Amino acid sequence: MFQRNFNCIRVALIALFVLTPAQFSQAAFKEGDLLPALGSFNLEGKLPGQLKGHVILLDFWASWCGPCRKSFPVMQDLRKQFAGQGLMIVAVSVDENPVEMDRFLKSANVSFPTVRDARHKLVATADIAAMPTSFLIDRAGKIRFVHKGFFGDETVKQYREQINLLLKEPAP
Repeated sequence: MFQRNFNCIRVALIALFVLTPAQFSQAAFKEGDLLPALGSFNLEGKLPGQLKGHVILLDFWASWCGPCRKSFPVMQDLRKQFAGQGLMIVAVSVDENPVEMDRFLKSANVSFPTVRDARHKLVATADIAAMPTSFLIDRAGKIRFVHKGFFGDETVKQYREQINLLLKEPAP
């Protein structure tokens, strides 16, 4: 419990130190917002070429986060189940040390795109205060569902229901 609280405080402090005064006025990502262009945040790693037209699970995580580690096999299963129907998963690491991120990714055998927000600009803009935090985005690029934390079967059930709902909607 202490480690989990410490890690949440750590993420909040990271966000605080990378914000400029102008960024304090930006709203956090919330349901109904359009997802900004991820390429504008200078993320380390390769983003998928085309996100628009896909249902996107955008997940913020860190290698030191226990619930994040538990969510990766779930995201891997979701990718296998729904990728052919239009689901794309993009994981954004907030790890300070890229070696720790790479070590975890190798052990997790991840097959979806993972990038690192080394400057914490995206995490600050999204106002990520809990790890993991994920957003389900519809085919038009609108944030439709927000998940703060990972709560095992409860979160998995919500993911599946929400992904199915979004995949049934027509592409723009």
